[in-house]
Amino acid sequence: MRNSLIATLIAGAFLSANAQAVDLLQVYKDALANDAQFASARATLAAGEEKSTQGRAGLLPSVALTGSYARTGLNVYEQDPPNLDIGMNYNTSGYTLSLSQPLFRWANWETYQQSKLSVALSEAQFAQAQQDLIVRVAQAYFDVLGAQDTLDSVQANKVAITEQLASAKRNFEVGTATITDTHEAQARYDLAVAQEFASQSDLEIKRSALQQIIGKATGDLAPLRTGVKLTSPDPAQIDKWVASAEAQNYGVIGQQFALEIAQREIKRNRAGHMPTLDLVASRNHSNQGGALLTSPANVSNANSIGVQWVIPIFSGFAIDSKVRESIALEDKARYDLENARRTAAQAARQSYLGVNSGLAQVTALEAAEVSSQSALDSNKLGYQVGVRINIDVLNAQQQVYSTLQSLAKARYDTLVNGLRLKSAAGTLKEDDLAQINALLKH
Repeated sequence: MRNSLIATLIAGAFLSANAQAVDLLQVYKDALANDAQFASARATLAAGEEKSTQGRAGLLPSVALTGSYARTGLNVYEQDPPNLDIGMNYNTSGYTLSLSQPLFRWANWETYQQSKLSVALSEAQFAQAQQDLIVRVAQAYFDVLGAQDTLDSVQANKVAITEQLASAKRNFEVGTATITDTHEAQARYDLAVAQEFASQSDLEIKRSALQQIIGKATGDLAPLRTGVKLTSPDPAQIDKWVASAEAQNYGVIGQQFALEIAQREIKRNRAGHMPTLDLVASRNHSNQGGALLTSPANVSNANSIGVQWVIPIFSGFAIDSKVRESIALEDKARYDLENARRTAAQAARQSYLGVNSGLAQVTALEAAEVSSQSALDSNKLGYQVGVRINIDVLNAQQQVYSTLQSLAKARYDTLVNGLRLKSAAGTLKEDDLAQINALLKH
């Protein structure tokens, strides 16, 4: 009855802990709201979207109103009789309203085209930041789970070693085992204690890394379901993933926009040799106070409208120098694009191979889990009947827990590599994270 009650309490505590555990999607939503790196990317996007308005301004009319006001003090002194000394003050004011509408300014047109490309570049960079956030959240999440698995495994191994140590001491006391068995078990126990401290520290570090992303401490995380089955990449051909990475990766797309901007910059600088033509119009109003008979008061208005053209002739070779500079920068942008393609292709290959290798490791480690557990059971039985020694049992126990740790890590790495593969191909979405979240215990 008592054992049944204890089991019920343990089960209730386990279910309560699972009910409070946060899953991968909840962590991702916290990251969307609190991650400083992603918030910086969002602010960069908002700033980049203003480039279009700024570039279009060079094609629109500009209107300006200028004015002036002055007060003048005048003193007239006549030396000859009757020696008049006359002083007076008068005011002068005026304003000018001017309008200028570009009719032909090729540099302004190229600037406008560049501004639209800059907006597209900002959007591509933000899309890449979104994908990076998904990968970073998943990596940090499974790093915590992996560290927790390691700690649990080390603690379970310590408990098993403790039992083996107690058994070795009992057998030594009754004379059925040597002191060597006790010393070996004690050495393994001391090592397990040291590993437990290291695992606890590593778990705290991994939790801090996740907290840095989501901006707050997390409680228990939902683990993977027992015996979960992982799927292979779809499509199964690596060449298709590489081709997608070379064409759709957001890093590649961003560099394509950067190359187009550099090409437009060449045209913009060459426009320095071209004439400009503007429509100009103005209204000038002047109101000048009088100073007796010497300066009678007057009010005048002048309106004008016409065109204004400028033909550049010589600017100290500055324009030619800027053209050569922009050509060199275009070459740089082209090489950067090629490097981005190669980097994306390599990331796709590496992630694809990582997923397939991980799947193979998971299959092998699942078989190793069964065989290592069987080996442990056999060694325990052999130790009891005297055909195995204590160190055989300790080694078998170590093999079981090492296999379990490797199996968990292989599963986590496979899932993260799957996300990295889709990110490299430019197809990673929040739905992909939701599919992984469905594999967790809720």
